[in-house]
Amino acid sequence: MEMVLVILIGAMAAVLANLNLAVFNDGLRPIVPENTEGRMGRKELGLTAFAMSFGLVVGFGIPFTITASIILIHSILLGTDIIGLITPRNKWGTPVAAIVGGAYGAGLLVGLEGFVTLFEKLPLNFLDAMGQVGSPVVVTFMAFPALAVALQFSVKKGVLTFITSAIIRQLAVWLNESGTMTFGDTTVALNQEGMALITGMIFLITYAVRQKPEGEGSSIDLASVFSERVNRIKKHVIYFMIMGGLIAAATNLLIMAGDPISLNLIADGKVTDAAIAAGARALGFIPLVASTAIATGVYSPVGFTIIFVVGLLVPNVWVAAILGIITVFLEVMLLSQIARFLDKYPGVRQSGENIRTAMSRILEVALLIGGANAANAIAPGLGFFIIAGFYLLNEIAGRPIVRMAVGPIGAIAVGILANVLVVLGLMQIPQ
Repeated sequence: MEMVLVILIGAMAAVLANLNLAVFNDGLRPIVPENTEGRMGRKELGLTAFAMSFGLVVGFGIPFTITASIILIHSILLGTDIIGLITPRNKWGTPVAAIVGGAYGAGLLVGLEGFVTLFEKLPLNFLDAMGQVGSPVVVTFMAFPALAVALQFSVKKGVLTFITSAIIRQLAVWLNESGTMTFGDTTVALNQEGMALITGMIFLITYAVRQKPEGEGSSIDLASVFSERVNRIKKHVIYFMIMGGLIAAATNLLIMAGDPISLNLIADGKVTDAAIAAGARALGFIPLVASTAIATGVYSPVGFTIIFVVGLLVPNVWVAAILGIITVFLEVMLLSQIARFLDKYPGVRQSGENIRTAMSRILEVALLIGGANAANAIAPGLGFFIIAGFYLLNEIAGRPIVRMAVGPIGAIAVGILANVLVVLGLMQIPQ
């Protein structure tokens, strides 16, 4: 069932990209209409997709997928963007995109199993140590609302949000340790990171809703201006519904995750926490996906990413698939209303970009620390040295590898190097 789901997701995503209906890469979405409307050739579009997405597949999606043995959605959907857009948009190009996309998805899943087997046969199995890559992510993630508040409103408000979130977290720790949260024979344990995250999001949403438009008549009714493109998305809603059902089901089976944070939480067995993290991320994506979809007529194959929350919270895979279908249908049908809401509250629309920026910066720091810890667990002393040098050289070279991927890639490189040193007798296996 897992293999069938991944093959169908790969095939369907490639078809959606081939038909210019949906792409995963946010930067590609405004470019696709250039081909749809005849201003850019298919070859140029395919090469642009390759240039924008290939580095992220290799440097971002695949490393996270390997470290947790769970498919990070970026590794499959950024690849299917390339496959779908590089194949011709005609009667034979679309079936080819489906076949290649399905094969690509299957290759990812088989590759994961192969990697686990390969690690077990290595002189130094560093797969367990790689789990430390995501350890700091869980704790640091709760700080992103405070950073988003500081970016959008003021540092003072960001500090207030951060301090309040930290206090709420410690109150949750105290309540858990004191056993105060006991009802009859049942003891309720509060998740301290989750409580801090919810507190920060309340501050962020409150500030965003209270932000007024800069001037009278400054808002634009996006839904009216781009009504033809909105109708194009609604016309093809059945495709998005199928995709939503497939991804919600795959997430429910814990073989797929929508972001590195929830991926690491799932790997640690914290599925409810992963759902909270995915929900917070979805809040940041609604303004971005809705605005770009309305303006371009090109949707995202994962919609507003709410389907990941559905997949994690629902206990049954078939129910998850059905609710995923319904969720995407409602998202598409409500596009016009969401656009009008974002026009009414410009602070909410702006907060989407700030949430994404804050998450990226938090992940850059957390994954660098996690990568350094993992590397040092694999090769004590040498691991810290290599990660530090790798990070600094990457910065000096103009960041050919995105900062977020330096820690995971560096840890993998240290693992490979450590095995070579063990074989050569230049290093002993750490106890």
